[in-house]
Amino acid sequence: MADIRDEIFKEAISRTVTAKIFAEASGILAGTVPALKTAENLGLTILHWLEEGVPLTAGDQISLFKGSPKRIAMAEEVLMGLMGKPSGIATAAKRFVDKARGRPKIVSGSWKKMPIYLKDTIREAVAAGGAAIRISDAPFVYLDKNYIKMLGGIRASLSATLSLNDRKRVIQVHGHFQDIAAEACEAAENKADIIFVDTGKIRDVETVIRVLNEKKLRQQVQIAFAGGIRLIDLDRLKSLDIDILDVGRAIVDAPLLDMRMEVEIN
Repeated sequence: MADIRDEIFKEAISRTVTAKIFAEASGILAGTVPALKTAENLGLTILHWLEEGVPLTAGDQISLFKGSPKRIAMAEEVLMGLMGKPSGIATAAKRFVDKARGRPKIVSGSWKKMPIYLKDTIREAVAAGGAAIRISDAPFVYLDKNYIKMLGGIRASLSATLSLNDRKRVIQVHGHFQDIAAEACEAAENKADIIFVDTGKIRDVETVIRVLNEKKLRQQVQIAFAGGIRLIDLDRLKSLDIDILDVGRAIVDAPLLDMRMEVEIN
């Protein structure tokens, strides 16, 4: 099918146009690698492009490039889209990381629930904002509630992974099999490395921490917590003895960082 832009720009085919992309709000830039590659594939000449993870304020120039009017029009349709949403995710991740100030560790693993063609983009955006994309930097095996059901309980699940001694063992406790504190104690007693309280209920993680301390089990495990965590929850969560917060929707569903493109005729 014919491209209507060939007709629109037929009298300007020999012109060269310079274009700039600007940030419309403050945030963290992400999505630059696919955007830059796409710009090059469009045949644009790249004069300047900010790097992934750079802090932005409203009005900052992100990129400078030139090309024919048709190619610049094509660029306007795709380049900002490749950076806007990832930059929004990176910005949200950075807000959590800054507010946590090192503890608890901020993780955003919800990219796993996204369509496969978006996973790399989201992972890279989370990392650009300074958050981790996995609950552990070391190799690990994750035993969620469905694994636990299929393997016959917490003790049996951890026993099934004893041969994987080169991996940390992360186990989800949800109160499905017994009360949540009892599940956490059983996990700690059976050599779990990270106990993941994945209920979104702060009283659950408070109870788990208290009971583990009472039974002298707290120091041998890390505690992770997840479920609907918002930025405004962080002050309360920081006051608890939590090692890891896995933030989902508040990061991966963050609004895009708005951008605009301006052209100049050479």
